[in-house]
Amino acid sequence: MLDGVVAAIVVLLLATGVLVMLGPRNVARRIRSVRRPSKVAALFEPPRPREVMPPALNPKTQRVLLAAARLATWMRAHGHEDVSREIRNAAARMAGNEPAGLYALQTTLRRIRIVNISDSAAQERLQALVGELRTAVQDRFEQLELLPFRKS
Repeated sequence: MLDGVVAAIVVLLLATGVLVMLGPRNVARRIRSVRRPSKVAALFEPPRPREVMPPALNPKTQRVLLAAARLATWMRAHGHEDVSREIRNAAARMAGNEPAGLYALQTTLRRIRIVNISDSAAQERLQALVGELRTAVQDRFEQLELLPFRKS
């Protein structure tokens, strides 16, 4: 009998020591985490709001935006800030009103024909970038049926 009382006191002292070392807040959190909420309470909780994601861009629109970004970066690096700004503004306009952005890009592409660069390698790179953007814009125009298809 005395052995049982001593064993109970030892267990109680050990539990108290562990409680003091962990702190009462940590023990209370651990006890709460053991209990699982009932499924009935979950029925009365309001549903979590879903995050609204913007719709994915059409692959051809992405191609136009990528080509426009490349050309604008190249133009800015070679000192043509105004044309670069116009290209970026037209590309940004595509987010809200895609046809208006395409028309603005097309107008800016017409203006780029005037730009001449003395370095032949730079001139070739400019023509390649302009050609890439012009092709992407024309493809998107045809896909949106904004321009009549070419007769073959």
